[in-house]
Amino acid sequence: MTARELLTHGTEILEDAGVAESASDAWILLEHVTGLDRAHYYLEMNSQTAPEKEAHYLELIRRRAGRMPVQQITGEAWFMGLPFLVNEHVLIPRLDTEVLVETVLKDVLPGMRILDMCTGSGCILLSLLHEEESLRGTGADVSAEALAVAGENAARLGLSGRADFVQTDLFAEIPEDEQFDIIVSNPPYIRSDVIPGLMEEVREHEPLLALDGHEDGLFFYRRIVREAKRYLKAGGRLFFEIGFDQGDALRELLAEAGYKDITVIKDLAGLDRVAGGRL
Repeated sequence: MTARELLTHGTEILEDAGVAESASDAWILLEHVTGLDRAHYYLEMNSQTAPEKEAHYLELIRRRAGRMPVQQITGEAWFMGLPFLVNEHVLIPRLDTEVLVETVLKDVLPGMRILDMCTGSGCILLSLLHEEESLRGTGADVSAEALAVAGENAARLGLSGRADFVQTDLFAEIPEDEQFDIIVSNPPYIRSDVIPGLMEEVREHEPLLALDGHEDGLFFYRRIVREAKRYLKAGGRLFFEIGFDQGDALRELLAEAGYKDITVIKDLAGLDRVAGGRL
């Protein structure tokens, strides 16, 4: 097939499978396999595609039709304008989480130390370090596989010298003499009973460990709010990504733990997205 025929065929397969962004996903996979950007596609769309590339493309289309996320298929997701390696061991960075990074950046000062709890791919910590070159940080996660991804992302972005990573169940392996100016976290916060109703791309392909916030979705917030106080400097800030209906609960948790200047930030859709407080 020509590139044009291949793109059309891939789009039709995804449409028939009920994939919402069929045309966009078919294009992303074609670009990934052939290396054609838009300009070169229009110049070469009637040229025959090499048989091995055609076969590879159709295999990737088959995976996407089976609801594997396109970012896992290509192995890359863009976040804060940066390319991040992703796989089945980490959550795919989402636009919603950029609100968290942008909020934290407003409180960043040169030389600060940051702890990113439940770091996953490292996208939050590494984006912050990329924006302010004097920052240093630690990414913590219980998953060794996720930390391997985060470490590779740090290397790819040239940030290995300013970021270190530790495998730990929340703060268990963080030395108590470690003090941070900012602790930021996007912990698992989806209620257990909601998970079976999630999109198949999320439910079947992203790590349950990074999704399940237990019975009410607040399990990890409670622990982090309580335990973070030992690791924050006086006046330090704690920031969370939160679910759309968790703003009031986080205000209460932070206030009960003695945090001040508590704020809940909404995303562009007007939904609660970030909660934070000062120690």
